[in-house]
Amino acid sequence: MSVLMPNGHDNGPLAVAQAKAAEVEAAGFTPSVLRIVQPAAADAPAVERYMVRMGLWSFKQRAKADKLVKELKEFDIRAKTDYLGDDGDQTTGPWEMRVVMVDPRTFRGSYKTSVGVSVAKRETTSSMSKRLKAIAGVNGGFFNIHTARALQGDPVGVSVVGGKLLSEGVPGRSGLVITGRKARITELRTAVTVISSDGAKIEVKGVNRAAAAEELVLYTEEFGAKTAADGGAEIVVDAQGRIVKARAAGGTVPRGHYVLHGTGAMADWLHQHGWEGWTVKLDTKVIDLRTQRAVPLTPDTYVMGGGVGLVRNGRVRITAAADGHASVNMMLRRHPRTMVGVTKSGGLILVTVDGRNPGVSVGASMVEAAQLMRWLGAKQAINFDGGGSTAMVVGHKVINRPSDGRERTIGDALFITP
Repeated sequence: MSVLMPNGHDNGPLAVAQAKAAEVEAAGFTPSVLRIVQPAAADAPAVERYMVRMGLWSFKQRAKADKLVKELKEFDIRAKTDYLGDDGDQTTGPWEMRVVMVDPRTFRGSYKTSVGVSVAKRETTSSMSKRLKAIAGVNGGFFNIHTARALQGDPVGVSVVGGKLLSEGVPGRSGLVITGRKARITELRTAVTVISSDGAKIEVKGVNRAAAAEELVLYTEEFGAKTAADGGAEIVVDAQGRIVKARAAGGTVPRGHYVLHGTGAMADWLHQHGWEGWTVKLDTKVIDLRTQRAVPLTPDTYVMGGGVGLVRNGRVRITAAADGHASVNMMLRRHPRTMVGVTKSGGLILVTVDGRNPGVSVGASMVEAAQLMRWLGAKQAINFDGGGSTAMVVGHKVINRPSDGRERTIGDALFITP
């Protein structure tokens, strides 16, 4: 059982852990302070942290740990029941994993990503698979759970489907770039610029997501929700770039059109440079930061933002800091994982490791995920969303054991298609 620190986490600096242990002792219990080490990543050093733990029971005796959690609560001390197999220390498993390997010498299909029926709406991997008539697939990158419920399908990171940018990238984060049946993993950034017919230029900050203050956001017809009535301004633009309507913020995105939505000073910019009958041009780029070249946005181009880069040029190289996951929970702890790799010959490897299921499958740490992908032959590999999102489908059926007990709705997914 782990005692929670003042910030709600189960680990912290030594002084904080010692103070919490003293608080537990004052309540009449016997705690221990445990040192743990967050593994070093390619772009982040190892970090020493400390936990406060109590008791040790077999899995069948979990009720005793749960009872102690309740007793501590009476002293305003928060705690949680933990399974030691999730800790990230040496273990013999067990593991349940699913692996799909595509041989580029014989495969004649292609790879595609999907955001489902719309960007805003979440959907299951199996549902997307049916729509694409896919052979197999896995869940994709992280999606935005910290926005309005109706918009939570929005990928956190770059998304290109059929050559169309549907979500902006987080500069420098890892992504999977697909052209037909060729795939590669690299670091990316996106750039979208609006050019008015009067020559004025402005940068678009977001694509198909909620707008913050002083932002210009692009909504495509794939958005699938109404734009926010937040007091800003909007222009509706047709496929030829003609502004067919200037309106107050809040409305639908007509089929075959896109909407530019501005708040604060960006609303003023639209009022000045977005008159009905004028034209605007969108300059959209997805930049490969390894080559400093733009990715051609053709109809067979698909790009998906991942979670963390795992393997580069055949070696373990975890880019946890750049990809926003340099933490004990993501680096050290074991969770269900979804990974994608590319072999030296250009083949694709899809992998799921189930977890949070004591005695059946313990999941994988970020380091274990990278080692697994390298062992499977990946020259490049990336970590996608995991936890309850981890799902692999074959023939439109989920073949792993999702940790939620059922398939979770997600933002996007990757598929192998005929």
